[in-house]
Amino acid sequence: MPTEGEPAVIDRERVIRTLTFWLRPAFLLRVVYRFQRIVGFDRSMALASSALTALIPLGILVGAVFGNALGQDIADGIIGWYGLTGDGAEAVRDLFSPAGGESQSIGAIGAVFLVISALSFARAAQRLFEQAWELRPLGVRNTRNGLGWLLSVSGYMAVSGWIYAALSGGRLGLAAAVCEVPVTAGFLVWSGWILSAKRIGGRALLSFAAVAAVLIAVYSLGTSVYLPHLFNTYAARYGTVGAVFAMISALFGAMLVIVASAAAGREVRDELARIRQGARPSQNEIRREWDNVVQHTRSRWQSARDQLPRPRPRHQ
Repeated sequence: MPTEGEPAVIDRERVIRTLTFWLRPAFLLRVVYRFQRIVGFDRSMALASSALTALIPLGILVGAVFGNALGQDIADGIIGWYGLTGDGAEAVRDLFSPAGGESQSIGAIGAVFLVISALSFARAAQRLFEQAWELRPLGVRNTRNGLGWLLSVSGYMAVSGWIYAALSGGRLGLAAAVCEVPVTAGFLVWSGWILSAKRIGGRALLSFAAVAAVLIAVYSLGTSVYLPHLFNTYAARYGTVGAVFAMISALFGAMLVIVASAAAGREVRDELARIRQGARPSQNEIRREWDNVVQHTRSRWQSARDQLPRPRPRHQ
């Protein structure tokens, strides 16, 4: 321990041991295998599609009902959130504008479609937790918990919007992303608990929530830089449909992060359970794994170099 007045020194050896333990090939292969078992890419696309079909009608409804009270509609919020300009901003306005103007009301068929699309999104998220934690699927029998989760999604979006508006003036920033990490982690723990019909405990979801919250914060920083360019490029090429393409691309990236975090979080939880049972691999075993990886990589690199055509010698 450092004495009073001395700066704290990071134990680099301990940090390296921790990284080599959690990033060792055997553990990473288990994470990849679980990601494949839950059909990660297909699950991510299903979640993104369900989120999009629920987001657009919900955004139009919120803009038509609460636009005057909030002072801006959902389109203006997205434009200010990501700093969209030009074709991207115009495409978002066209996408979230009612077909007949602001006085359009929401009919019974539209309300039914909104409820069905929202519940479809909830069931897609429910299937993610059931597959990652190997639970018996409940399907529509968990509709009550799905409705409660949808209400919590609205609350989470409101809190996240307030954080970004207060700390970054409507633009994604580092301070807002860092402050949102505990909020996202708490929301993900609640999501897994309620969507699994309380079959997954909060402690079993902590590893998933921690990994996902950090990766979502990093992803938010990346999208704050790249997404405006994506919106403008797609809108200039495809018009209003380009905004849909940009939104589905951004949603797919976010859902891919969540699905991969679910696979990694489940394996981290199982690894911690094995450690508590005294089944932690020794340092020699971990070192052998890394040595095998280094040897295999060098062998492949040497084989690739041998197959490259050698340059002919230059003649005078």
